[in-house]
Amino acid sequence: MSDTNNKVPAHIGLILDGNRRWAREKGLPLVEGHRQGLEVFKNVSLAAFDRGASYVSAYIFSTENWNRAEEEVSYLMSLVIKGIEKHLKTFHKAGIKLVHLGSRDGLSDKVLKAIDKSIALTKNNKNGTLALCFNYGGKQEVVDAVKQIIAIGTSPADVTEQLIEQNLYSSEVPGIDLLIRTSGEKRLSGYMLWRSDYAELVFADKNWPDFSVEDLDRAIEEYKNRERRFGAK
Repeated sequence: MSDTNNKVPAHIGLILDGNRRWAREKGLPLVEGHRQGLEVFKNVSLAAFDRGASYVSAYIFSTENWNRAEEEVSYLMSLVIKGIEKHLKTFHKAGIKLVHLGSRDGLSDKVLKAIDKSIALTKNNKNGTLALCFNYGGKQEVVDAVKQIIAIGTSPADVTEQLIEQNLYSSEVPGIDLLIRTSGEKRLSGYMLWRSDYAELVFADKNWPDFSVEDLDRAIEEYKNRERRFGAK
């Protein structure tokens, strides 16, 4: 199977890398990089939906990020609450549905309340789905899916790719078509391991707070100019 690939990617994945690097280069506190990154994320994700994407996913906080300094982790936890309070109405007005991909373990009641509020408010929206990968790990997602399959007593002979997909976090979110990572790093860092198997990868040298809607448009154009093969050739 091949695809001439002349359409906007249905699912755009974003690895928001370089917030801290951006702040260091400007002599600013690290938290300022995260704050600026949040505003860029709002603008870029809304633009992606305007371009025709049905799904946008973003690596907001990985399970490995717990190893960062306590002050930074605390700020990131408060930022997700503030971000939801600040921008939830904007996404809701745009008809965007918010879902959470990740573990709830270790998250405070305040963070969970903010996440659950965003999901409940937007659950019936039809103009696109924004998947927030928060407290997310690609391997942990597969482990949790397997645990659920075992818990219901599934026979090994009945385990299929489809069954695993049905037990992933927010399983309605499909595979990634275009995956963009900023800051010049060229790796996936465990992001969407199951869903990124045939994603087209675009690596941008800019740190995330400097990423723009114009950069998104260039990535989409690059995607359109690629031939997707899916192992056929």
